[in-house]
Amino acid sequence: DPFYAPSYRISPFRTEDVARNLRLPASTAAAQALGQRFAARRWCFTECGKEGIALALQALNLKPDDCVTILTTTGNLYISACVTREIEKVCKWSRQMQANTAALFVNHEFGFPYRDLADLRRHGLPIIEDACHSYLADTPEKDMGRVGDFIVFSLPKVYPLQMGGVLSYDPRYEVRSRVPSGGELERYLGAVMSQHLPQLEQAALDRRANHHALAERFAALGCQPRFELLEYDVPGVFMFTLPAGVDPVAMKRHGWAHGIECSVFYGENAFFIPVHQRLCEADLDYFHTTFSSFLKGI
Repeated sequence: DPFYAPSYRISPFRTEDVARNLRLPASTAAAQALGQRFAARRWCFTECGKEGIALALQALNLKPDDCVTILTTTGNLYISACVTREIEKVCKWSRQMQANTAALFVNHEFGFPYRDLADLRRHGLPIIEDACHSYLADTPEKDMGRVGDFIVFSLPKVYPLQMGGVLSYDPRYEVRSRVPSGGELERYLGAVMSQHLPQLEQAALDRRANHHALAERFAALGCQPRFELLEYDVPGVFMFTLPAGVDPVAMKRHGWAHGIECSVFYGENAFFIPVHQRLCEADLDYFHTTFSSFLKGI
């Protein structure tokens, strides 16, 4: 019955986390960990990943005729409107280098970091790294967030939260977040992050294990992982290719009707579903069964 459909999100957030999070004591452990992670740089909490993007663009003082060139891990021409709308408030954007390119925007897609990050320094342009899905991931050189002038994270993509983000930036820039220092939201985000800090390493391992388990299940349906899972990748979703003839939009409607947050990787014949650390074997079986029934019925 669709009225009683479950709720599987890309985020590990569950309804019961509302009450659980509110009971957590204040803690500075997460703030200390972020300070160590972003040593020699500044950082702040944001209301969401989009605010982090907006703050980075604002700090660069771009002109309306300037262009932000967007680069992604896959090179797929699709980019979320959450990104392009923020850029359009400030200036133009392109998927190619232009004569008026004034900054680079690098999307570390879905927990799979941009594969040649350090090489981007040769352009001599400011770099914004979008790591909204990639909080737990890194490059083999461990330089994600150390190449760009800014790096943006979305906290609900990895923590059981409904909102929140982190922006790390070079000290030469001025940034003013909507999350006031010492305020209620900062305390709340810090408490939840601190609670889950000891489990982050295991969370990364669980996501990789879920990715492998889903790859095995979906292979029987003619679906293959879209990304090669490298050593320091930590997937934000399980993305897989679809057999020829599948209507991905209809498959998306089927998934949502069965309580699974999912979407199409537009521009390619690919699709993605949750892979987070709080999923168990029965959840993975449910995903497989749900989409198996759709694919076998086409």
